[in-house]
Amino acid sequence: MEYKIEHRPSFSLLEINLRDGEAIQAEAGAMVYMDPTIKLETKARGGILGALKRSVLGGESFFVNIFRGPGRVGFAPGYPGDIVAMEVNGKLYAQSGAFIAASENIDIDVKFGGAKTFIGREGIFLLEMKGHGTVFLSSYGAIQKISLNNESLIVDTGHMVAFTEGINFTIKRVGGLKSTLFSGEGLVFEFSGTGDVYIQTRSLDGFLSWILPHLPKS
Repeated sequence: MEYKIEHRPSFSLLEINLRDGEAIQAEAGAMVYMDPTIKLETKARGGILGALKRSVLGGESFFVNIFRGPGRVGFAPGYPGDIVAMEVNGKLYAQSGAFIAASENIDIDVKFGGAKTFIGREGIFLLEMKGHGTVFLSSYGAIQKISLNNESLIVDTGHMVAFTEGINFTIKRVGGLKSTLFSGEGLVFEFSGTGDVYIQTRSLDGFLSWILPHLPKS
């Protein structure tokens, strides 16, 4: 499997070239174009219960599309932003809604990250991707990698994209309830350990908070 990512980081497009028999799984609706030689199969990955769990808790589509080569297939997320390729040899954790495509042998599950509160609207349920292969994740804004070497890092939940195995985390409020309500900050990830944390430079919730007051009221 060969791939390239073009038009980064604002309007990224992922193109994958599959050899005969090679396959890629992708989020439903992510396909932009494909060669007529590509065979498409749609199924509930992990069975009905597994697909329902990812859909309800993980923010992903109930169905996943399997594209089998030979040929090219292009993917893009539904919003402007970046796409990054990550080689997985074990486990990778990602924010719900970040998944765009992965090698066929990558298993995707949902991991509970902590109780939701009325303050945080971003997903607290994380996608757990495990196996050996390549995972493609998308973001709103550009993606930046921050490497930790037995260090700690605090990231707003709306800006977290993914983190590698070896990183531990907790989810908490910034400050007390009063500062949370009036500072514009909410829930954060507190990471510690050794590995990589991937963040996005923009937040969908932040964009909505900016644009909603400017919309005409009926």
